[in-house]
Amino acid sequence: MQLVENTATREEKTDGVDTLKTEIDQLQAALAKLSDETATLSTEISELHTAMKSATELRAEEAKKNAATIKDSKQAQAAVAQALSVLSGFYEKAGEATAFVQRSASSRAGQPQVFDEAYNGMGGESGGVIGMMQVIESDFARLEAETTADEAKAKQEYNEFMEDSKVDKASKAAAVQHKTQKKATKNQDLITAEADMLGTQKELDAATATFGKLKATCLDPGASFKERQAQRAEELKELQQALDMLTSVNR
Repeated sequence: MQLVENTATREEKTDGVDTLKTEIDQLQAALAKLSDETATLSTEISELHTAMKSATELRAEEAKKNAATIKDSKQAQAAVAQALSVLSGFYEKAGEATAFVQRSASSRAGQPQVFDEAYNGMGGESGGVIGMMQVIESDFARLEAETTADEAKAKQEYNEFMEDSKVDKASKAAAVQHKTQKKATKNQDLITAEADMLGTQKELDAATATFGKLKATCLDPGASFKERQAQRAEELKELQQALDMLTSVNR
């Protein structure tokens, strides 16, 4: 009876140890995976931080250059406009003076001359100084407009990148925190499982030792043979006694 009970106990403890070993293996695998995922997220957060810092530095440098270009373009336009005003006034006065001289010369010679327009020097020609200055003024105006548009676009792209990066960074930081907490919980579960397995293994070892002793006592062929010999001798003795009683009665 004790041998049967001990065998059942051993099987129960063996199953318990196997179950705990499986649980420990699963917990160790989960902890390794969580560690890898946390490390990956931490690296991605660091890369995002670096990218955001670099983008901010580049944006500041780009904005500074664009501001300088816009400022220079405006100043250049103002300077060209002033130069055009001076040249226009100069050619206008020069034309009037030339017409006056020509009229005076005609009056003295008694031959009146007709002038359709005042003298403008090179200012009135399409390739003249004024035309060239107007082209330059137009180029500076276009540069200002293009730079202003580029600055607005770059600023918008930067703001969008920073906003997306902040959201991504916050999400990854929350994931790291969650996985760290989960890792702590599973680590505690692992400690508990290892302690349980150690206790169960000790109980199994004790049951195994007891089983060995019971087996030596209950299942030893030599001991069973002696028991059978003693039982047979007792049976022969009882039979002899019965035979003697019958013999005495018959006499």
